[in-house]
Amino acid sequence: MTSDLETDVVASAHAGFKALELWGAKIDKYLADHSLDDLKALLTEEGVAPMSINSIEFITFRGNEYPQIRARCRELCQIAQAIGCPTVVVVPSPTPSRETTWEEIVDEHVKVLRDMGDIAAEYGVKLSFELLGFGWCSVRTPRGAWEIVQKTGRDNVGLVVDCAHLYGGGGLFNEIDGLDPAHVFTFHLDDLEDLPKEAITDAKRILPGLGVIPLADICRRLQKLGYNGDCSVELFRPEYWEWDPKELAVQVRESAIRVLSPYFEVQ
Repeated sequence: MTSDLETDVVASAHAGFKALELWGAKIDKYLADHSLDDLKALLTEEGVAPMSINSIEFITFRGNEYPQIRARCRELCQIAQAIGCPTVVVVPSPTPSRETTWEEIVDEHVKVLRDMGDIAAEYGVKLSFELLGFGWCSVRTPRGAWEIVQKTGRDNVGLVVDCAHLYGGGGLFNEIDGLDPAHVFTFHLDDLEDLPKEAITDAKRILPGLGVIPLADICRRLQKLGYNGDCSVELFRPEYWEWDPKELAVQVRESAIRVLSPYFEVQ
């Protein structure tokens, strides 16, 4: 998270990755003194395709702030279209209060995702809705997120399956089995330290295969489901930020291949 966008792209290419999930804030910083053509040329020259843009956070229950969310959606979708990126990740908000019902949460997310999905459709872009496993989040399980996506009823609105959030959110792994693979747009591969789920934070993520998440079970279920899309390794561990980005990227790819290769044809 401390490296810039150019470093991310170069390190990804060095490690042999075919695609990269671009961090939205890094795009903003890059475009402060570069053009979209520059960004597209950088990705092309390094042979790294843009997988998705991550992310628009806390899209619901925003009240008077929602116009800013809509504007950010349009901005990132315009960028995605310009660089040939298919997907923008969007993230649910904290639950407003203890009194907020599930029905209210569903209604709010359906309303917002329909609106943002229509904006994204203008640019030929998909929205990938990512449940968060933290106790404060309003949408924490695959079953809940899938209910919302189904009721949204937009072909370009689908799901992120993130291993850390799936493990931490209290949902059952067999909830993956009920998803529609055509609406699983993004797979985040990561692992976690051995901690009580209440103690899980993003900083506790570790390289795939080194932690307690039953990644084989998740991969097996996605394989059986028929998922054959992109996979991004998403780590927020400050310890890793001190490593050389190229060396880290190599280790990340090697770890991911060891986990994925029994179940998927990894490119």
